[in-house]
Amino acid sequence: MASEVQLVAGSAAWWASRKPAPEYRRGRPPMDAGRIVAKALELVDEVGIQALTLRMLADALGSGTATLYRHFKGKDELLALVADRFLGEVSVPPEELDGLSWREAVSTVAEALHGTLCRHPNALSLLAAQVPVGPNALRARERLITLFLSHGFPVELSARAFTAIGHYVIGFAIQQHGPGAPGPEDHAQLRDYYHSLDPADYPATIAAAGELTSVSLHDEFLFGLGLLLDGLERARSNALQEPEAAVGH
Repeated sequence: MASEVQLVAGSAAWWASRKPAPEYRRGRPPMDAGRIVAKALELVDEVGIQALTLRMLADALGSGTATLYRHFKGKDELLALVADRFLGEVSVPPEELDGLSWREAVSTVAEALHGTLCRHPNALSLLAAQVPVGPNALRARERLITLFLSHGFPVELSARAFTAIGHYVIGFAIQQHGPGAPGPEDHAQLRDYYHSLDPADYPATIAAAGELTSVSLHDEFLFGLGLLLDGLERARSNALQEPEAAVGH
């Protein structure tokens, strides 16, 4: 008999196979999975991913590890749920996007995602392991792709635009706000290091040292996002013109 295939926690196959935890009629009352994952996210924020243990989580909940295992097989599955949990904190009410251009709407959503990620720096690496495809991630994907489609983006360009925005926002957050990200003192040291380089070999770096190390992270984020949106605007315009060109021929 073939051994059971072990699904990677957080993968599409894992989410597709996931079933609600069974009810247990004996022993302690069942604990809501949402409460468990919410407390796990609090602990990740506090102590980090590596330091979190199921025993620590059970103690924080006033429970036992057996209760946790009713909802997931181990820490990897717990962390997959944690990753989707904090993505669910991204909140942009539909009415907030009403009347906005596609660019303004996408920028609003991107900034909301970035703000949420910055509140959970210790959990950011969970988004680097694999493509997020949990329920909250799926809803966010559906919403943003629908936004692109509703503003005239073709399906192919909508998909690529969603991926580009997601990669930019998540990548920026991981590099600039994750564990070990540079702080103000690091920027000062980096600026001094640039100025100490041989001007014969690095004249441009030395000239730009101040700008490279003094721009706020928020301004840097908005600048990069603006460049990305500029490119998407050009791609959208080209896509809308292609049918007209085809008719002309």
